[in-house]
Amino acid sequence: MLVKATAQLRYVSIPPKKMRLVADIVKGLPVEKALGILNFTPRIAAHHLAKTLKSAAANALSKEGTDHLSPENLMIKNITVDAAPTAKRIRFRSMGRVYRYRKRFCHLKVELEGETDIPERKKTPAARTPVKEKAADAKDTRRKTPAKRRTAKTKTVKSKAKTTGKSTKKTAPKKKAAPKARKKKADEK
Repeated sequence: MLVKATAQLRYVSIPPKKMRLVADIVKGLPVEKALGILNFTPRIAAHHLAKTLKSAAANALSKEGTDHLSPENLMIKNITVDAAPTAKRIRFRSMGRVYRYRKRFCHLKVELEGETDIPERKKTPAARTPVKEKAADAKDTRRKTPAKRRTAKTKTVKSKAKTTGKSTKKTAPKKKAAPKARKKKADEK
């Protein structure tokens, strides 16, 4: 069965061009081989890419379980590097001038796929009957519920509306009789 997993790293403070140079080296390789290459690549982008790659592999193993999937079976399907919002900064120069420069950021997304040991189950389509025939053949087996019965707790109260003059019926709960207060003996003291 095919397993897919992804991991993202957003707002990395590396320009997308520099990140793509490292991403193109390991695209399409097995995860273990890609991590070996990234460990010896002398660029800061390699560190961020290795971290995201480990996270994607952990996601795949956690999703499927280590009983059915091993890290050797995982391959890098795709690495996407997109541009993130650019931060504008300034550098002060001579004679009161200001030079503007841009700090570029990127979003990194790693997609993995791998094969598990479990064979994939084939889904069999269920036999469908037309709705009209099914409705004609089926009997009404629903239980008919009796009308609501009035309980002893509610009583019907009639009230007249002031503006229309029509009478309306309302059901209000029956008030319970308050227990009689006990008389205190003042003579005890």
